Amino acid sequence: MDRLRYVRLSKGQRWAVWMTLIGIVLLALLILLLAHLRPVLTSMASARVSNSVNRIVAAAVEEAIQRGDINYEAFVTFEKDATGRVTALRSNVAEVNRMQSAISEEILRRLSEVSTSELRIPIGTLTGSALLSGRGPYITVRMQAVGSASAVFRNEFSAAGINQTRHQILLEVDVYMSILLPGIRTSTTVANEIAVAETVIVGSVPESYTYFSAAPEDMIDYGANILD
Repeated sequence: MDRLRYVRLSKGQRWAVWMTLIGIVLLALLILLLAHLRPVLTSMASARVSNSVNRIVAAAVEEAIQRGDINYEAFVTFEKDATGRVTALRSNVAEVNRMQSAISEEILRRLSEVSTSELRIPIGTLTGSALLSGRGPYITVRMQAVGSASAVFRNEFSAAGINQTRHQILLEVDVYMSILLPGIRTSTTVANEIAVAETVIVGSVPESYTYFSAAPEDMIDYGANILD
């Protein structure tokens, strides 16, 4: 039977073996750390982006209202009968479409100015411990967000008192964001609904009105069901 042979490694070879083992251990720890970091990073990045988008949308819409770009009279006209009773509401579809495009472009312009930012995360938060959350030194991660936006106006009617109807013009803004982090890609959708104009119609409910998405001649017969 042949005797087992032991190979004596030189000092340099033993050092190389130890370094290889240490490298494998460090690589395994790095993979585990990245697996733990991914949900934390994506959650914090999505929250940061959502907050920024909400501020941008609110500021863009508020400035448009302050400038008079969005006002009820520019979007809606009343049709009345001989007694002065409101019988129909007609929307200025061309103006509505123009403002929808203008607001979307303005939001995208503002988003492009803040598309790249740094995300600072306390090391304690990365441990997953509630006790250590928010504690310790910070690590900085650079992220980039790119997205698209859509803005749509819509009507809403509600009761405003005896024989009165409140007509609101609501602006729905949806911003779709792709968030790029080192080795991670995620996405989020930020939705906002803002009342931009309203009026109170005194008298009976108008018999018809046009949706903002319809052509001016496409009247929708709503009748007494408008408040149902």
